[in-house]
Amino acid sequence: MSTENEGNEVPKAPSAPPVPVDAPAVSADAAHSVPSAASEHASAGTGAGMGAGTGTGAAPGAGPDAATTTATATGSGAWPPPPPPAVPSYASGGGAGSGWGASYQPQDPKPGRRRGGLVAGMLAAALIAGGVGGGVGYWAAERNDNDTGSTTVSAADTPADLKREPGSVAKIANDALPSVVTIEAQSGSGEGGTGTGFVYDKQGHILTNNHVVASAAEGGKLQVTFSNGKKYAAEVIGRAEGYDVAVLKLKNPPGDLKPLPLGNSDRVAVGDSTIAIGAPFGLSNTVTTGIISAKNRPVTSSDGGQSGKSSYMSALQTDASINPGNSGGPLLDGRGAVIGINSAIKPADSGGLGGSGQSGSIGLGFAIPVNQAKYVAQQLIKTGKPVYPVIGASVSLQQDSSDGATISREGVGGSEPVTPNGPADKAGLKPGDVITKLDDTVIDSGPTLIGQIWTHKPGDTVKITYERDGEEHTVDVTLGQRKGDS
Repeated sequence: MSTENEGNEVPKAPSAPPVPVDAPAVSADAAHSVPSAASEHASAGTGAGMGAGTGTGAAPGAGPDAATTTATATGSGAWPPPPPPAVPSYASGGGAGSGWGASYQPQDPKPGRRRGGLVAGMLAAALIAGGVGGGVGYWAAERNDNDTGSTTVSAADTPADLKREPGSVAKIANDALPSVVTIEAQSGSGEGGTGTGFVYDKQGHILTNNHVVASAAEGGKLQVTFSNGKKYAAEVIGRAEGYDVAVLKLKNPPGDLKPLPLGNSDRVAVGDSTIAIGAPFGLSNTVTTGIISAKNRPVTSSDGGQSGKSSYMSALQTDASINPGNSGGPLLDGRGAVIGINSAIKPADSGGLGGSGQSGSIGLGFAIPVNQAKYVAQQLIKTGKPVYPVIGASVSLQQDSSDGATISREGVGGSEPVTPNGPADKAGLKPGDVITKLDDTVIDSGPTLIGQIWTHKPGDTVKITYERDGEEHTVDVTLGQRKGDS
């Protein structure tokens, strides 16, 4: 099986979190103290996995001597006056508690204590509070009579033109948005979709994903919309299916194009801040934030069924919210420089990456490192065709185990699995050898090997570790090249 443009399924997402345990049952005494609360129901929006629980809140009950105290205080002129009712009038019907925790259970009064002093103290407190309340009420009434202005408060030091800090997300987004575009691709049959791209240079080149424009690459229509609402017709000048990179050219580019600065993806560290800009579900100019969650993540994705071929990347993983429509948009660092092209997500209801489903983000997004994307874009602008580094051997793309990438014993279409006089052949590799490392990177499958090879350039020398007949060997391999998608 060929090493190019064929992928494998990715394991399914982990199971959903366990449902929280039910709230403890309310005791019998508390249940008789007030009427039962009415059940409450809440419905979650599409895709949500939690429902609202219900609970019963019990009002404090009367003490053991409450009946006697009340009976002696009901006569005319009785003192002390009766205590307040066990259930206040405003709490009629009880309250519904949350199903996530136990209802509040008040403690019973300690036995042996007399209620007279308590009631007298409550009366005194009520009189004092009443006096304070009366005074406050008089002051408020007097103030309302003399003041007819608004009671809202405004920040006196708010400047007319609020300046954002240079390193703030607001400042970075404000500077980058004019250079990010929404791409509408339409095939000759009228089918199409929406994606994202960004200004690559002042000549009008737009960098995006191949799967964003694949439907309109031959005989279709492409329209690019900037953040200010201006629209421009565009055309594909080159695309690389294996890398999932494409370059567009505006047919009548404006003269004030501002390319986004390109960073160095090799220097990105796990934990660095990230900012993603795109058009998720067609919502243009959407900005989300997160961090770099991992580096060198092997990812296999497809172009949504346009060619049936797959792309491979050693991706930057981010938890910034990325959804369908973000594809092709920039992943920025904390300085506002592009460090990747947002390309694939791990959807919640699918085991694959970069599929055509419309599932939302679960915090697992993947971006093509910008160093690789820049190299591919230069080739596409120069020749219109991609150039791939190769080792000259076919490997199995079925991830039956994580032991490595096995060189196939049969080539595609009857060809030799190891190209005669090719890089692998010159290094002594043979069918059946299991490649376990490329330089310092552990290889667990064929797609991982391809993704790692494609981070290099033709002519680079890499160190390959492989196993044969239970023995480990290491050789140097100088990478060859293949032009165009086959």
